[in-house]
Amino acid sequence: MSPGEMAPAEDSSTGPQIGVSVALLLVDLMLIAGSVYCVGIAGWADSYESDGSAASGASQTAAQAMWLLGGGAVLTGGGLLALGWRTPGIVQLVVLGVGAALVSAMGAG
Repeated sequence: MSPGEMAPAEDSSTGPQIGVSVALLLVDLMLIAGSVYCVGIAGWADSYESDGSAASGASQTAAQAMWLLGGGAVLTGGGLLALGWRTPGIVQLVVLGVGAALVSAMGAG
């Protein structure tokens, strides 16, 4: 390589990674909002039940939503990390993990 030549640029995928991060973030937020809504409706419906012997519908709904969000975090975040896309993978793990913790806390309360 002569002094006047430039080294070839490395293949950077920052643009597509940011686009994927934003798109998946929107999907994640919709999933979290839907889960929070379902747990809230189940808790509201539980307040009208007369007997407290059965397991709470809100806690069952929260457990299902927690598994959905946690599994989604592991599958999508882990898959993106395995592909070498750090930013979208970490965003998925953090956002869906926090969403799972939020929904779990709602069901316990």
